[in-house]
Amino acid sequence: MPESAKPARNLANLESVRKVYGTRTVLDGVSLGVGEGDRIGVVGRNGDGKTTLVRVLARQEEPDSGRVTHSGGLRLGVLTQSDTLDPAATIRQEVIGDLADHEWAGNAAVRSVLTGLFGGLDLPAFPDGLDTVIGPLSGGERRRIALAKLLISEQDLIVLDEPTNHLDVEGIAWLAAHLRARRSALVVVTHDRWFLDQVCTRMWDVQRGAVHFYDGGYSDYVFARAERARVAAGEEAKRQNLMRKELAWLRRGAPARTSKPRFRIEAANALIADVPPPRDNAELMRFAGARLGRTVYELENVTVAAGGRELLTGVTWQLGPGDRVGLVGVNGAGKTSLLRALRDGRAAAGRVVVGKTVRLAYLSQEVGELDPTWRVLEAVERVRARVDLGKGREMTASQLCERFGFGKERQWTPVGDLSGGERRRLQILRLLMDEPNVLFLDEPTNDLDIETLTQLEDLLDGWPGSLVVISHDRFFLERTTDRVYALLGDGALRMLPRGVDEYLERRSARLADGAPAADRAGASAGGGAAAGTGTVSGGAAGAKPAQLSRAAQKEIQRIERQLDRIGEKESAVHAEMAQHATDFARMADLDARLRELAGQRDELETRWLELAEEG
Repeated sequence: MPESAKPARNLANLESVRKVYGTRTVLDGVSLGVGEGDRIGVVGRNGDGKTTLVRVLARQEEPDSGRVTHSGGLRLGVLTQSDTLDPAATIRQEVIGDLADHEWAGNAAVRSVLTGLFGGLDLPAFPDGLDTVIGPLSGGERRRIALAKLLISEQDLIVLDEPTNHLDVEGIAWLAAHLRARRSALVVVTHDRWFLDQVCTRMWDVQRGAVHFYDGGYSDYVFARAERARVAAGEEAKRQNLMRKELAWLRRGAPARTSKPRFRIEAANALIADVPPPRDNAELMRFAGARLGRTVYELENVTVAAGGRELLTGVTWQLGPGDRVGLVGVNGAGKTSLLRALRDGRAAAGRVVVGKTVRLAYLSQEVGELDPTWRVLEAVERVRARVDLGKGREMTASQLCERFGFGKERQWTPVGDLSGGERRRLQILRLLMDEPNVLFLDEPTNDLDIETLTQLEDLLDGWPGSLVVISHDRFFLERTTDRVYALLGDGALRMLPRGVDEYLERRSARLADGAPAADRAGASAGGGAAAGTGTVSGGAAGAKPAQLSRAAQKEIQRIERQLDRIGEKESAVHAEMAQHATDFARMADLDARLRELAGQRDELETRWLELAEEG
């Protein structure tokens, strides 16, 4: 029989598996299988049994009833959320083993993994490279080491539980490409929707003890799930609860996305035909201008430092009313330090101007400790009993709790009994209840399941204020922000018209040109940049796409100057809106002017992209 005609080998099976913890049934009569070539993404709400499912599948946990079978001689690799590395061992001992330097250095697979996960064969982020002792390392560093150890080996089936946690944008992009190129079958639990779209060809949706099956990646799963729900829904009230805004966004494609979802269901397309874009940016900016006034945050020739090291130098930048900005960059380049400088209104050098009407809410990476004896609803109501969402919309603390996955019964749960993801949800909820007009979100997607992420995105769609997001979750960035700025590790802050894709291209080109080891490790070097509202000027504009003609470079420079001028005009319009917030006739004229400027910006940015692609 020719190779292509051979049936795919069945690698692992679950037959009528049941798993119960206390009085809660996590898996109830589940039957499924994994075959050669399968690439399966596992999704579902936190606590519904995703991790239990993959642990039972990998035989790390026994079912209460039913049967788990593996094919003979199955080579299985498993990455759990807690590693089993020897704290006394070195990275070399755990990852490379007994291989001599010339053996592993001559192996392309080993070189690829070390470079992709650690930035180079010399592991520049670690003080002693491969000979670094594992014990003192952080949890995130240990997980990278465990992932590297797994990927260097050959397996028939790889089971990964949250592999993208603690990876930056570059690391996630590398891992997706690496897994696509492997022959191994894959089962992966992750909340990273971009990663699921890139890697998976099937989806398992774990819900209340059952597992539902879908073909395709995450985008296909959303469409197929909507069609299934549409068929089951009997009235309009149910039809409204089908994640319609996310469906519409996926179907139409976001500005920085280069591929469309493969799945095409006419009924699902009809379901979203009348759904408007997620945000009316002009209207939101008008509300934001009325709430914030002319000035939000301004940086003038600012230097940001941390740990005695300059991370950003000579930065001039403005965050205006209603601006929605995503920040990406190598670890250690200064993203969090930049937010702290804005929050504190001071920097190592230069001038930080904070608007008088700014009411800031800052979500840090650390989950703030709450009194463990408080009930969930009590913790929220201690901030405020009601919240104004703008445009005449109000929500009670209890209603907002339900939007964030805390049902009526769960609202009376003590904070001390919540999981890490639930505490993260509660922290975000408390911030929003305080009615801020500026939000700084530093890695807000940590520990949140996909359903909660969707709810947060929908809530932010109608939130009138200025937003800055630091996140490695590309899907969340594209969904909630309008512009992406990058810290490339050279002390500069740059606006990237093509978003994360352009960031990865620039980082790749920088490393190919021989970036210093500290840069490859996620640290930053010196340099200078200037930035303006909406685009980047001065030193930041100096980095052009490679291989552009002289004429194209000149036109790009002309476009960037025009974008600068449009940014200044937009700032002036925002200021007028703040001054004439009660003059509806004047507001209508200003709104029309703002839309005209937005149209001009879109045309210029489209031409900028065309020129960049020609290079």
